Amino acid sequence: MSFQKIESLIREVKPRSFLLLCHQNADPDALCSAFAFSKLLKRISSKAKIEIASPEGISKLSEALSDFLPVRVTTDHPNFASDIIVMLDTNTTKQLGPWEKRIGESTAPIIVIDHHASHPETERLASVIICDENASSTCEIIYRFFEESNIKLSKKEAQALFMGIAFDTKHFVLAKSSTFKVAAALVDVGVDAQEILSRLSLPTSLPERIARLKACRRMQLIRINNWLIVFSRVSSFQASAARSLVGIGAHLAMVGGQRDDDLRISIRSDPDFYKKTGFHLGRDLAKPLGEYFHGMGGGHSTAAGVNGTGDYEAAVKRAIRIIRKKLKKSFESKNP
Repeated sequence: MSFQKIESLIREVKPRSFLLLCHQNADPDALCSAFAFSKLLKRISSKAKIEIASPEGISKLSEALSDFLPVRVTTDHPNFASDIIVMLDTNTTKQLGPWEKRIGESTAPIIVIDHHASHPETERLASVIICDENASSTCEIIYRFFEESNIKLSKKEAQALFMGIAFDTKHFVLAKSSTFKVAAALVDVGVDAQEILSRLSLPTSLPERIARLKACRRMQLIRINNWLIVFSRVSSFQASAARSLVGIGAHLAMVGGQRDDDLRISIRSDPDFYKKTGFHLGRDLAKPLGEYFHGMGGGHSTAAGVNGTGDYEAAVKRAIRIIRKKLKKSFESKNP
């Protein structure tokens, strides 16, 4: 997992301060990985000051966990003069919103720890990148750091890591065998799995329900071979709406929101679609869309996002061309 690269950088810089950055609207994987990683840093750099920050706040679910997870999060004016900056669960600076420019201007070494495919722009900025697409979550990567360093987890650290893993795997529905092994090790430390899982759900708010229903009403459906691809547009809760569209039958759903020229898109697909086509949402769709619309895109094989500048209808047209081309190649390779 190459935690040695991070240790080597710390020995070289001898930092007095770290800034740990989570993406906008930080979810439990981002927040819990930052919390656990901060504790690991304290073991190897005990005198350094560590700040955890998320631009414009954390998610509602992350807020609901605050009584359980003792972590303080800066949401405005963090210390960008820190000696080392770490981006967790954040593979593009676009995900840092209003802080993107400050990161680009920083002279501090930047470490990126993520389970999404690394982005070329991020690779240019970072001194150390540890991105493992095979990991279920960033929390799983942090667990490997503890394991690699032979540092024992406290119960609270284990609880945080279990929480982040459970969240990003949708309560282990998307977990691989390696993830279950990590979860079992965390339970051995003292994690009460039932208690943690019970905390990872919130009642669906009325605005989110409305967004999902609007996405269904506004849905545009196309069929490519035997795959059902849908597009829709709502002003908020794009990710939730995209998940809902896949849940009711779409193989791939792309839901966008636009405010002036700012474009935000969430894309989801079902596992069977990826398994049979090899169509990786982060690599094959989000990344080229982000580049085309002067922003950034990336993500997992079945979940991805795009931030950019432009018109959503133009993004739909561009996406359809990309999807058709990729699926045509996939079909031809399997039917020579």
